[in-house]
Amino acid sequence: MKRIVLWISLVALLASCNREVQYIIVSNPSLEERFDELVEVAAADLQLTRQNVGKYALYDENGDQVPFEVVCRDSVPVSVLFQVSVRGGMQNTYEWKKGKPLSPETKVFARFVPERKDDFAWENEYAAYRMYGPALANEYPSNGVDLWLKCTDELIVDSFYYRELQQGYSYHVNWGKGLDCYKVGHTLGCGGTAPFVGDSLYVGDHFNTWKILESGALRTVFSLSYDNMEQIITVQAGTPFCRSQVVYKPFAMPDGALQDTFRVAAGIYLHDVMDNVSYSAQGNWIAYAENAVSDAGVPQGRNYAAVIMPSATGVLVQDNTLLSLAPYVAGDTLTYYFAGGWSQWQFHEDSDWFSETVRRTNLLRYPLKVTVNTKR
Repeated sequence: MKRIVLWISLVALLASCNREVQYIIVSNPSLEERFDELVEVAAADLQLTRQNVGKYALYDENGDQVPFEVVCRDSVPVSVLFQVSVRGGMQNTYEWKKGKPLSPETKVFARFVPERKDDFAWENEYAAYRMYGPALANEYPSNGVDLWLKCTDELIVDSFYYRELQQGYSYHVNWGKGLDCYKVGHTLGCGGTAPFVGDSLYVGDHFNTWKILESGALRTVFSLSYDNMEQIITVQAGTPFCRSQVVYKPFAMPDGALQDTFRVAAGIYLHDVMDNVSYSAQGNWIAYAENAVSDAGVPQGRNYAAVIMPSATGVLVQDNTLLSLAPYVAGDTLTYYFAGGWSQWQFHEDSDWFSETVRRTNLLRYPLKVTVNTKR
């Protein structure tokens, strides 16, 4: 009997030891190479707990350490995030084992900006954005997205606000790292949404409340609440596109009746004169390129905007806005993606931006596959 108990204990010990090293296999089902794409692994699959956070390290196939981020909720690990580059049709294997973890460089940022009339601003290494809050109500703001152009990997939101408000250096002027020369007004700006009912676009107003749901070095998630909808925006490293998830209430018709089924538009404001427009036949991606000009009238190259709407069934131009249209039922979650860019950073020609939009649309159809094994 003692021998049986000893044998069972030994087997359990060996199984425990085997789990000390695990292998994360990241497969690319598409033929396109993926660069610095963010992947997520459930903490439970890696036996990561509150007690052993900070005791594991991640290594690539060359034995080099890979930086990663642990996402926690209520101090409990829920997932691990890290960036990968995988050739088309290939896979990478990463080793997860005991060691001192390597933290990633902070590449994303988001915060409420009460000192600037309740803006909510965010950024990654491609561009920065903001949306307008209640302190701006008397200026008739919309729920459209404002785009800030940047030409640096550095995070610029805090410094732009500080220099604008405390030192008198306007962020409408390019002082070397970028500027805000994009005009939103009461429009959808660079990727906002609105109900499209009948033949009319119903652009919303400012957000009422905000909440940061997740704040990390590689990914940040926040929510904005409006009179007629809730919006969750995810900004992450490695892609120019932010993910937006919107949930609308039933649409109130002029006669007071509530309509549950309608179309939702995600759009790009074309400003005074339509410039270079590109889009797919069904409108599941739309993109725009135009001249960037500072408030002082100084040319700043070209700025870009794009929307990817996987569920789109149509595209049109209305109210000087390029629209991607999708069917919608009140209470459902509609997911789409929006982005901005600049010819002085990453995308030098209009064609570069349009190609990137098409590429990202295709990659969404073929997400990376992640598995965890105890053997290679």
